[in-house]
Amino acid sequence: MKITMIVLSGCPYCIQARELIKELKEEHPVYKKIEIEEVNETSQPELIATLDYYYCPSFFAGKEKLYEASPTWSREEAKTKLNHMFETLVG
Repeated sequence: MKITMIVLSGCPYCIQARELIKELKEEHPVYKKIEIEEVNETSQPELIATLDYYYCPSFFAGKEKLYEASPTWSREEAKTKLNHMFETLVG
């Protein structure tokens, strides 16, 4: 399965999400089955023009939003929510 991760250069939440995804894939090797394509919203606006999100990072399967970061979440909250996204994807 392949999902899209919308990122913004220098975004601290995107950097954190990458770190958390690495941790989650080490903790749950089955998550490695999920391929993540990163799309930078600044350099590739045509690819994200039809997607509905406000914060980066956001994850999509096609046009279905799977996850959207919030600047109010702690690191642990973000990890829990990313883990839930991966659990849902691997079924």
